[in-house]
Amino acid sequence: MLKKKSLVHNSKKEFLNKPIEHIDITSFDARKIIFSMEKMSFVSRETANAANIFNEMIKNNDCTIFLSLAGSSSAAGCMNVYRDLVKYNMVDAIVATGASIIDMDFFEALGFKHYQGSQFQDDAELRKNYIDRIYDTYIDEDELQMCDKTICEIADRLEPKSYTSREFINEIGKYLKQNSKKKESLIETAYDNGVPIFCPAFTDSSAGFGLVIHQEKNPKKHITIDSIREFRELTEIKIQSKESGLFMIGGGVPKNFIQDTVICAELLGKDVDMHKYAVQITVADSRDGACSSSTLKEASSWGKVDTTKEQMVFAEATSVLPLIASHAYHKGCWKQRKRKNFSKIFG
Repeated sequence: MLKKKSLVHNSKKEFLNKPIEHIDITSFDARKIIFSMEKMSFVSRETANAANIFNEMIKNNDCTIFLSLAGSSSAAGCMNVYRDLVKYNMVDAIVATGASIIDMDFFEALGFKHYQGSQFQDDAELRKNYIDRIYDTYIDEDELQMCDKTICEIADRLEPKSYTSREFINEIGKYLKQNSKKKESLIETAYDNGVPIFCPAFTDSSAGFGLVIHQEKNPKKHITIDSIREFRELTEIKIQSKESGLFMIGGGVPKNFIQDTVICAELLGKDVDMHKYAVQITVADSRDGACSSSTLKEASSWGKVDTTKEQMVFAEATSVLPLIASHAYHKGCWKQRKRKNFSKIFG
């Protein structure tokens, strides 16, 4: 008679034993791969065209480059890609989800890690171990709540008034200069190089939880986030830019937010051009009227994006982003670029 096998339950330590290692675009040269992809079809040729458009943005010293960031590619191993785009002067301003900046980048700057897991794991068992799952990536919920509480601590130290997400993230940059466990996070690198970071849906992240705790502790004197003034700040960058280009990972609110600066500037009576260059990497579809907030050609009908230099790349970002970024790094056009340091225009 066969004995019934007892179920084996993994411990939290067994689940969280293989940290995500972030790819280093400086360690390999993708130029030959991109050159070969130019002669292919489908997503390969789209990727090569996107790489060439991104490189044109970098070569054009009049062009302000906006990085729009949504999705979980940071947690999945691309965190250092975004940092290096800032470090090597290939990005002038960032518009991102709160999760990308706080739950992923700030989280790791505090010394925590994301871990390789499995999309087939029993989620009930993960919940029992207080582990959160992003597809095949694991996060320790206890550590994530420590991230929430650290946001609260930073807010507690600030003068009680309204802040834009850019202002608050700038304060996080100051905090990390003294307290980071992992140096050269995206936030800290952006802080060092005058690259402003905007999170138009800031409360939809660990920042939101932390600020709720902060306001609960300080019901009469607390900080709050002013998303309207933030929109005006981002629009001011567009107004002060002779030309502009968008490098968009995913879509959603960050993508729409940065595209809308053209319309906002026009409504303020400013004479601005549409975004001259645009690259978007997405797996979204357009048949439901979405595509992570419209296709680039559709955005042209709204007066947001010029279609002369635009490329949609329908691919999962971690598979093509490192190639595009490595191609730009090894091309080296960033070495002749003057830093725009847009953070200084806000004082």
